[in-house]
Parts: sequence; structure tokens; C-alpha cells
Amino acid sequence: KSDSDTYSCDIGDAQSRAKLVVQEKPCIFTKELADTEVTEGEDVTLHCETSKSDIPVKWCKDGKSLRNSSKYNISRSGFEAKLVIHRAEERDS
Repeated sequence: KSDSDTYSCDIGDAQSRAKLVVQEKPCIFTKELADTEVTEGEDVTLHCETSKSDIPVKWCKDGKSLRNSSKYNISRSGFEAKLVIHRAEERDS
């Protein structure tokens, strides 16, 4: 993307110009979430991988954003995004 600019080719007094626009490649999932089962009271980790490491991810349950708390631990390391649910309960399904 940083190569986007106007380029020129000069020969003597003549000049030819062109504008180059490099479009950013979209971020996609390279490894999607997998269905998981856990016994009540245990911690469970959900993880996925993305094609870019610098894109923020948002974890949601029932359409509501989750945040780091004593219940949820959200982390991002390189291309991997993780959600740890502590002491899973039936209502976490």
C-alpha cells in the first residue's frame, strides 16, 4: 500500500506519468473457529487464525461484544486470536 503514488518516466523534455493505487488485501480467516465441547466447570479455549497479524478482532456471544474479565480472557498473538472461557457453565453454550 505504501507504494501507491504517482510515477513518471522522463526522456529529455518529455514526461509520462501514471498513478499507482495499491489496494489493501482483505483480512480473512485462515483457520476458523471449531465446534467445541467441554465439561461444566472446566476452562475452554476457542481460537482462530487470520491472514494478517495487525488486525484487531472482536469476540461476541449472542451478538454482544465480550471483554477481558474474570470470566473471559481475550488475547492476540501473531496471527492467532484466542478466547478462554473460565469455569464454563451451561449458559456459556
